[in-house]
Amino acid sequence: MTLVRTPRERSEVRLAELTTLALGGPARRVVDATTDEHVIEAVARADACGEPVLVLGGGSNLVVADAGFDGTVLRVLTRGMSTSPVPGGVCLVAAAGEPWDGLVRGAVSDGLAGVECLAGIPGSVGATPLQNVGAYGQQVSDSLVSVRVYDRRARRVRHLTRAACGLAYRCSRLRQSERFVVLGVTLRLERSRLARPVAYSELARTLRASCGARPPLAAVYEAVLTLRRRTGMVLDPRDPDTVSAGSFFVNPVLSAPAFAALERRVAARDGPGVRPPTWPEPHGGAKTSAAWLIEHAGFHRGWGEGRVGISTKHALALVNRGGASTVELIALAGLIRDEVRRTYSVTLRPEPTLLGVQL
Repeated sequence: MTLVRTPRERSEVRLAELTTLALGGPARRVVDATTDEHVIEAVARADACGEPVLVLGGGSNLVVADAGFDGTVLRVLTRGMSTSPVPGGVCLVAAAGEPWDGLVRGAVSDGLAGVECLAGIPGSVGATPLQNVGAYGQQVSDSLVSVRVYDRRARRVRHLTRAACGLAYRCSRLRQSERFVVLGVTLRLERSRLARPVAYSELARTLRASCGARPPLAAVYEAVLTLRRRTGMVLDPRDPDTVSAGSFFVNPVLSAPAFAALERRVAARDGPGVRPPTWPEPHGGAKTSAAWLIEHAGFHRGWGEGRVGISTKHALALVNRGGASTVELIALAGLIRDEVRRTYSVTLRPEPTLLGVQL
């Protein structure tokens, strides 16, 4: 006789318990889904009665209102990974609920290159294609083959190619619509004990290598973890700076004329020898540093005296210092955004998903 496990359901769970920011009011219902069938069943049931659904992985990229969520919170806790050989490497298939850093650590251990610079990023595998997670010159779109999803409109499971996902800088078609629930991800990785060419100057300096070099996978993995810990971007219960949602603002991507205008404003305000950081974009224009803009607008690391503030390690992270409310956090984010816009005429946009609140 085979026992069929049913998903665990709870009511009135505070979402602060399920998010890295430790903020958020109660949810009407929380469903812990450990199989794809549980995921699909919970979504279909909520859709049938017109109930809102929040799909939740690690809760590391989410800001929830103090009022909570009047609907079903679906915690995707599915597990499983497998590989199959392809020319020059392997295809790695992972369930949406797998912890992302566990996947990266396992890939490095198995001699698979392509995600080593994404070490230490919290959250689950299923969340990574939604915002095209990236760090230190690497992003998920570099290795993504396809995403297996439940299509809520068509009420069936589908496979979306990388092109169909519409991946761009920190966004995707998946994130812009609630139509698709991610069930699994397929990545193509290179079988090699050497990392992909290093493309980020700070990482190259840490490794004492040049950009374009291919250091050992394990060395790159450890160097990335070192850099992330230094900036409070690796979850650590002993580090109060990690009670955050990671980077709160996205680095602005500006057109060439807009970046030239920014340079003129910076020179006029801060001196002719001061220039904002810049990285060229493949389709023209330039990306600049949100952290640099924040600090030069007057918000230093550790800024703030209340229950919320800026991390002492990184200007992009807004932290809950204990007992804070989402209202306080959003007020701080709005203050920073407005001052950067007033000072440099650049509008920062939030990186986390905002649920029940607006910035």
